[in-house]
Amino acid sequence: MQTVSAVNLTAQLLLLLWATHPTMATNWLSLARMPRSRPVSGAAPCGRLRGLSVGQVGVCRARGEVMESVRKAAEMVIEECQHQFRNRRWNCSTTPRGINVFGRVMSQGTREAAFVHALSSAAVAVAVTRGCSRGELERCGCDRKVRGVSPEGFQWSGCSDNLSYGVAFSQTFVDETERAKGLSAGRPLMNIHNNEAGRKAILHNMQVECKCHGVSGSCELRTCWKVMPPFRRVGAVLKERFDGATEVRLSRIGSRTALLPRDPQVKPPAARDLVYLAASPDFCRLDPDNGIPGTAGRRCNGTSRLAPDGCELVCCGPGYRAGRAEVVQRCSCKFSWCCSVRCQQCKNTVMIHTCRE
Repeated sequence: MQTVSAVNLTAQLLLLLWATHPTMATNWLSLARMPRSRPVSGAAPCGRLRGLSVGQVGVCRARGEVMESVRKAAEMVIEECQHQFRNRRWNCSTTPRGINVFGRVMSQGTREAAFVHALSSAAVAVAVTRGCSRGELERCGCDRKVRGVSPEGFQWSGCSDNLSYGVAFSQTFVDETERAKGLSAGRPLMNIHNNEAGRKAILHNMQVECKCHGVSGSCELRTCWKVMPPFRRVGAVLKERFDGATEVRLSRIGSRTALLPRDPQVKPPAARDLVYLAASPDFCRLDPDNGIPGTAGRRCNGTSRLAPDGCELVCCGPGYRAGRAEVVQRCSCKFSWCCSVRCQQCKNTVMIHTCRE
């Protein structure tokens, strides 16, 4: 058993580690890099999770059963970010190692940072809510508040997703780093706003699923329940918010500080909009210090000039080359009774466009 002095020494060493390695609010995404066999809950394991802030370590120790859902959320963020930005100059490329998964671009208050914060808070809410609905978490289950008859005449029943629990945990865990800094500076206010916008992307896109009851499949009675949208839909909504994000500045209104549009002609952002403080780099050239791989060697769309995946935009000008490549694709597919689809493998020659080195 550890003595009091040993415990105090351990705590001091942890505080020194966090002081010499400042924790950015998105560093918990490094949980996605941990082996599945490594535990992410319990007093000792929580203290060794370098990507967590001091407050998040406390959440980990107090509510350890939820941390596996947090690990899943980190994986969801990286996968969804890379899907949504697969055709952009910045394609959510990750650093080869370390706790800062997306590189220093996350520290710059850009649109990209705004998107990652929103997506991260949404992912935690979704992953935890899924854990509730699947019975994986002891402290929550289905949302039993959704009951009675709807205005449309169907009966609320079944297992509605307990989004309120997932959102509450997301606020506790994801927002902790910002609240610890205080909400009088621009960056914490920006991050908190975008975190909430991410959660609202789920709330405003909730869906209703129903089941019919009656003789021979008739729908004399319908029972329905609320479900979250697919995370791909949440990512698409936030990508739209990214494209329409508002540049803001820190302003003082009476005794408090707030974020207002930098351009006074622009209307103040709504709670579901994304906001950012700084212009983005062009992401064209290799910048290892900031985790920017550049666009050299990237595939692009040589048939489109104005689309985001067009070579002129992705390659930062007309610097790209065209070449032919042979690809193997499925073809001549036939349905086989019952129940499979059989396809042949066909070789085709296609034109490939890549950005010049």
